Amino acid sequence: MKTRSGDGNVVAVTGASGFIASWLVKLLLQHGYTVKASVRDPTDRKKTAHLLELPGAKERLELFKADLLDDGSFDSVVQGCAGVFHTASPVSFTAADPQVFLFFSPEDYRVYPQAEIIDPAVKGTLNVLKSCAKSPSVKRVIVTSSTASIFYTGKPVNKDSVADETWFSDPEHCKDLKIWYQLSKTLAEIAAWDFAKENGVDMVTIHPGLVIGPFLQPSLSFSVEVILNLVNGKTRKRRRKLF
Repeated sequence: MKTRSGDGNVVAVTGASGFIASWLVKLLLQHGYTVKASVRDPTDRKKTAHLLELPGAKERLELFKADLLDDGSFDSVVQGCAGVFHTASPVSFTAADPQVFLFFSPEDYRVYPQAEIIDPAVKGTLNVLKSCAKSPSVKRVIVTSSTASIFYTGKPVNKDSVADETWFSDPEHCKDLKIWYQLSKTLAEIAAWDFAKENGVDMVTIHPGLVIGPFLQPSLSFSVEVILNLVNGKTRKRRRKLF
């Protein structure tokens, strides 16, 4: 696939220490972009060293502290950027989530879906978009959503079913099943599209599913943890039908 050169253009990446975002930062630097990357704590070298050691980082990477729940937290991150890649969002399941029983022991989880999962996803996405709407330099925003915002419609699916841009998981269906991560991604994307349309923001969403591959960051990603738990036998039988 042919990729365009950054030619020194400035772009922003939120949640830069995560799996997808770390690779995104690396590729952007490789193609000549200047990257403004947000992390929770730029002084935490354990979580940021892999970014600072990337080729081109010394010259064209700047780390910013930003909090998903703080209004205006991303203003300085997106200022002067032509494009913004929003990848920051909690990837978390809870003991009340039946899908967790496929991969985890439920005693490892607490249940605070609103504060720990839903608010950061919905409010965080809107905070980033609000900052982008303030910056005239921003031409496009790419939001990392998830297949979780598509699959859980509660409707029968057959070989003729087609998922297009109108296809969303049903929030009420997600609530009934207590699948909070899926609910958070669905509500966040719906809110994002509403805001983008109302405020003239050029937005694109992408919907990854199980994300695997070589690590750049030091922490274990959720998708790989799922696979490790399958290999190690830390799985449980599906308790109910989710789709």
